[in-house]
Amino acid sequence: MPSLSPDYLARLRFDGQQLAMLRALGEHRGKQQFHLAQPPEVLSDLRQIAVAESAAASNRLEGVVVGAQRLKSLLHKNAAPRSRSEQEVAGYRDALGWIHDSGAQRPFSEAGILQLHGILCRYRAQPGGHWKSAADDIIERRAEGNARIRWRPVAAHRAPMVLSDMVARHRSALDRHWADPLVLVPLAILDFFCIHPFPDGNGRMARLLTLQLLSHCGYAVGRFISLERIFEEAKAGYGETLQASAQGWHEDRHDVAPWLNYFWRALLRAYGEFEERVGSIVRGRGAKGERVRAEILARHRPFSISGIEAACPGISRDMVRVVLRSMKAQGLIAPTGKGRGAKWQHTGAKDAA
Repeated sequence: MPSLSPDYLARLRFDGQQLAMLRALGEHRGKQQFHLAQPPEVLSDLRQIAVAESAAASNRLEGVVVGAQRLKSLLHKNAAPRSRSEQEVAGYRDALGWIHDSGAQRPFSEAGILQLHGILCRYRAQPGGHWKSAADDIIERRAEGNARIRWRPVAAHRAPMVLSDMVARHRSALDRHWADPLVLVPLAILDFFCIHPFPDGNGRMARLLTLQLLSHCGYAVGRFISLERIFEEAKAGYGETLQASAQGWHEDRHDVAPWLNYFWRALLRAYGEFEERVGSIVRGRGAKGERVRAEILARHRPFSISGIEAACPGISRDMVRVVLRSMKAQGLIAPTGKGRGAKWQHTGAKDAA
């Protein structure tokens, strides 16, 4: 298996910037226990927000979009899925629950991967939990109408064997300390992408397995901050670095640096958001207004009132509007338009609160 073989791992070299990122992530992990020792309602709110953002963002990365109200109903299990898109969201919701509830205790294994895929696809007419049985080249459709093969994964008849080998090598590398866990996690995900073992849902599965593998080595930030949203917000880099690091994979001559750099930066951003959100909530002693304010400050793109309301369960729209008006008066945010479809964005002014 290219990325996790002892020879490939032994050849890896890291520059000063990469080593600094690994050290910083280790420091965040060291401070993590302090942030987890917060009142249960604080962490519960963050988990609800992360699940909502993850279920939406991971599916949007695959071109699957569900309206805000239906998304909210599906996430709260107040409605049954009515379309293929809603089936995908409901399946991801359940798979996230599996990861968050017991994923850290379950081993990374072929059986576990099959079980997780079955959960992901449980609402679809075609059941999951089965390896692919036909070629599944990744095709890029161009604007002018032609197409090209973007990536040729492992052949269907070899995929189960190659995946089994990858899982075994990941376990050996961890047990024998061949590399830092934060090197092994993104390498396992890169290999999963290159194997592409399922007929559908491989991208979503890779993001779910990312959360599980990070939890195995004690990095719990994905439970409280949506890594999927962070990947989506840097969508171009997500796809480009995976493709760049996959070049030459079949011949064992690929360069994993682009993907490792992207992955570590995304994780650093997640920890920064986590510590900022926990700090904002604790400083406000859990006050509803402070929760809304923290959510607004964490947004990096234009946002809507309904988006903030969905991310802050239990808080009324009136309270959201009060906080928006206050932050507008302070010059921190400004509307981008008028009417029901108007959004808000940061002005770049420094928050003095």
